[in-house]
Formats: sequence, structure tokens, C-alpha cells
Amino acid sequence: MIEAVCAHVDAKKDKFIALADHIWDLAEIRFQEHESSKAQMQALEEEGFRIERNIAALPTAFTAEYGAGSPVIAILGEYDALAGLSQVAGATEMQPIDPSKEGHGCGHHLLGTAGVMAAVAVKDYLRANNGSGTIRYYGCPAEEGGSGKTFMARAGAFDDVDTALCWHPSPFNAVNVSDTLANLQAYFHFAGKASHAAVSPHLGRSALDAVELMNVGVNYMREHMPQTARVHYAITSTGGISPNVVQAEASVLYLVRSLDIGAVWAIFERVKKIAEGAALMTETTVECEIDRATSAMLPNTVLDRALQRNLEAAGGPDFDASDFDFGERIRETLSEEEIADSFVQLGLDVDLSKVMHTGVVPLGNQRQLDLGSTDVADVSRVVPTAQFWGACYAVGTPFHSWQMVAQGKLPAAHKGMTYAAKVLAATALDLLNERSLVEAAKTEYRSRMDGNPYECPIPDDVLPKVLRKAKRT
Repeated sequence: MIEAVCAHVDAKKDKFIALADHIWDLAEIRFQEHESSKAQMQALEEEGFRIERNIAALPTAFTAEYGAGSPVIAILGEYDALAGLSQVAGATEMQPIDPSKEGHGCGHHLLGTAGVMAAVAVKDYLRANNGSGTIRYYGCPAEEGGSGKTFMARAGAFDDVDTALCWHPSPFNAVNVSDTLANLQAYFHFAGKASHAAVSPHLGRSALDAVELMNVGVNYMREHMPQTARVHYAITSTGGISPNVVQAEASVLYLVRSLDIGAVWAIFERVKKIAEGAALMTETTVECEIDRATSAMLPNTVLDRALQRNLEAAGGPDFDASDFDFGERIRETLSEEEIADSFVQLGLDVDLSKVMHTGVVPLGNQRQLDLGSTDVADVSRVVPTAQFWGACYAVGTPFHSWQMVAQGKLPAAHKGMTYAAKVLAATALDLLNERSLVEAAKTEYRSRMDGNPYECPIPDDVLPKVLRKAKRT
């Protein structure tokens, strides 16, 4: 199977390498990926896929489907970039193209394009071998800070899927067996009263003071949270740039994480009380606007093992001397601590001599705790889901960094993306051809859900930010 899949992927890889580079150039952020999603849809339409747009009413979400009947095997893709990470490709120092622009600091241009490559390879195999079943690619917006897949899950977009597969660009090749944190993000908008800060300060009520007092209060709360919980914030509006005016409006955006969504809500309720206290202290008012949320990942060892078999069968990316040479130059920009941390995150022994990863990490029996979050977790709560890491970058490359953006159009990234497409396609075909594998994955899913149906962590009345009217500017 893997040989046939590799031939189908390699036959069209140049076309899709160009697509990945084009999406890298576009670098569109959450819910604004209009050209990136359009480019993927066009490529899939040209390959004979049926396209459905505006999934869950999201303008940049779509599905592309080939085949008919069961099982329905989904491949999840993304294409959103990160704000403030503009970077010249191939540079070995921080060199923004434009400091105000975005960049693919998490490799989603590769992530989504490998999914497209895999879906096309599966289609070509099914057509050549008169195969049955359905392969469906999901174009998913706003993984970075938008919970696109969570909104899609709430709308029922994955309800008829049998299993779902995805991957993520990384410095390593490994099945992702990490447990992620659930999270919730919300704005706190404070309103006060403007006045002249020198002539009549007693008449003003500072919304900015309220924001600052809230942040102080939450920082004191940190000592009294579970060790695995996380709280982050960013002041999104200070109410103006004139210090001689008491700020009548100010806003802060909070992100709360913990092991499960129930624990997240418990911490969030404490954060809300602190906000109310800050408003009371400053005689202002506060409005809480929930922005988005995600669940914690639900594992599926049946699918993990299926991915592992194909990671090993595909043999790893074929990095050459020039890839290792550039990797060395990137590593010169990193500290030993940063390089070591990439091993620790996978539970591996630290090896500072390793520059590029060409093998496959053995599938361990113990799951690691990943203190990050992903909206893939909400798909995993609806349908059996598994994901893997694919090596595209020098070992030690931090996520969300200029180093990751700089490597995004290099041959090593293209090789890693192509390797990932082969693994995705081979595993999807295993599931299409072995119905017992699908049933085993479903049985495990039902056991782990323990009879508790999925409840979306985003309240029903909360719309995606792209569909909301702006609350504040």
C-alpha cells in the first residue's frame, strides 16, 4: 500500500509544493484566509473533488469530497498564519519582510497542503483501483486563536465522519500522543468616565485603572491555581494615547487553560469575580464577551498505531547535506535550552548533536501532557481522531518563531510535507480498505466517551468573531 501511495504523491508533488509556497506568501491570519482557502479549493476542484463552501457559516471554511458511501474518512487541514511574524524565507537572522505583516510561524501552509496532497493521492488510488468509500478534506480556518474547528463541530460538520486524521509540522517525526489543555478566551470591556486628568481628575473614572487592577488581581490568583492551569492576557485597548485624559474605555483579552473544560470554567468564574472587583474599586462597569473555547484532546490508540505503522513504512523525509547545513545555521540562533526543550516535549532523551530528524520516534505507552491547546481536540470529541508530527524544521526550532517562518519555503520543509502526505494517504486508505480498523477505532472512541455525548465548550449564543459586530475598537 505505501509504495502505491508514494507513487501517487510523488507524481504531483511539484504542483503542491508551489501551492504551499503560495500560501506561505499570502500569510493570512484567522478568519481572513480568503485567498489561501480559495487556492486550496481551486486545486481540489481541478482534481475532481466536490466543494462545499461556508461550512458552519464561516467564509473561509470548506470541504472537498471524492467518492461515495461509507466509510467517510476525513483529513483535517489548516492555512492560517500568525500576526507579527513576517520574516524573509531562507534568512538565518531575524529579518522581517514588513514588521507589521504576518508569517507562517506554525507551518499551517504545509499542514493544509499535505492534507490536500493526501486527499488527491487517495482519490487517484481509488479511481485507479475502483475503490469505494469517501475521502473528505476539511479546510479549517482560525486554528490560531479562533477555534475554527470547534465552531464547525458545534454546527455538526463532522457528524457523519467515521474517522479523522491530521498532522502538524515539527522538528520530529512521531505520533502525537499528547494530552492537550482545554481553554476559554474572553474579552473584558471596562467603561468609565472621561475627564481632564489634571483639572478635574476627581470627576473621571478610569477604565484603564480597572484593567490594570484586574490584571494584578489575576496575577495574585496564580498561586492558588492547579499547577497545570494557565492564564494569559493581553490589553487590547487602553482607551487612547493621551495621558492627560482619564480613559473612559479599556479592554483586556484573557485566555484560561486547564486539564478539562470543567476546570477551565471554574477558573474563569474566579477571573470574572476579579474583574467585577476591579470595576467596583474604580466605579466603572465591566462587560464579559466570550470569544471562543476548545476541549481537551481525546486519544485513540487504534488510530495512533495505524499512523505509526505508516510513519515507519514511509521511511522518513529524505534530508540531504544542504538541509543539515542550513539546520546547523538555524541552530546557531538557538540556545541549548531551546534545543533541549524540543526533546523534553516529546519525552525524549536530549541529544544536542541531532540537527535534523530522519527516523521515527517509537510509539510510547505513556501519553505526554502538552500544555498547549488545539481545536483538533473538539473533532476528537465528535469522531475518532489521531494526529502526528512530521519533521520539516531543524531540531530545536521553537513554534511561533521567526526561525520557523524562515524555514517554511526551504527544501527540507517541502520534503517533510511530502512525507506527511504519504503517511496521511496510506492511513486513510488503510481505513477505507479495512472496515474492521474503523470499527475498532469507533469502539475505543465510545468507550472513552463513556456514554457522555459531546458538548461544545462554546456557548450557543457566541458567534465566531468574524460574524460578530465589533464591540470596541
